[in-house]
Amino acid sequence: MPCLHPRPASADARAIATPPGDYAYAELQPQLHTGHAALAEEVALAIAYNGLSQAVMMVSPCDLEDFVRGFSLGNGLVESIDDIYDIRLISHGESVSAEVEISSRAFWALKRQRRQLAGTSGCGLCGVEALDQALPQLPILAPAPLPPAAHLQRLRERIGEFQKLARQSGALHAALFVDGSGEIRLCREDIGRHNALDKLVGGLKQEGLDCQEGFAVVTSRGSLELIHKAVRAGIANLVSLSAPTALTVQWARQHNLNLIHLPHHSAPRVYSPAPQTD
Repeated sequence: MPCLHPRPASADARAIATPPGDYAYAELQPQLHTGHAALAEEVALAIAYNGLSQAVMMVSPCDLEDFVRGFSLGNGLVESIDDIYDIRLISHGESVSAEVEISSRAFWALKRQRRQLAGTSGCGLCGVEALDQALPQLPILAPAPLPPAAHLQRLRERIGEFQKLARQSGALHAALFVDGSGEIRLCREDIGRHNALDKLVGGLKQEGLDCQEGFAVVTSRGSLELIHKAVRAGIANLVSLSAPTALTVQWARQHNLNLIHLPHHSAPRVYSPAPQTD
């Protein structure tokens, strides 16, 4: 999936999506050899809602509007994509600002959440409210069937065909959506695994694709934060290329998210729902 140029905020706003740069390197061996390689790009993205600064993170500079939508939904900052009225991206060289206009209802809830978190220290997850953010109350998904085993065959190879940026530069995670017929419909890439899934969720919501049909794939491990994002987005099936953690499996089972690990050289392993034992 190629990088998309965001809608500029002004006529002189520079294009944000850029191809990987070409950098010289030297191989560390007795006889010096030099070459050139494309490296992944990243920018600092600052997000503000109705003028209120919320977050700054490092992201790959493509599909940024999808990222803002998915980040807003996946972190519980808005309840629905309909709460997002407008996204304006402004380039500042090596950084980008996203001015997001959201509904009054969503903005009121966001300000209330920020007041609850005020006063926590900068040591990471501190305070009851911060822990509530790390281990939040999530909706329970309706049980859904597992994807057919045939749709997982050669999936690793098929994913590689869609990871255009990773083929150029490496250092990128991907999140993809495979529809009910087994076809890869969307691919989003980013330096961060969470960012890649946020971009995918934003793309799914923007295009109106049914998250209950088919499954999402992440090229990373299935971490707990990815479970949060998948459940909030209503994704029924999540496939990870690396093994999940124990807590991830517990949360997937508790929330009816079908969780599948796709090892390199063995059959897919279904961790959620829990297997039936005699």
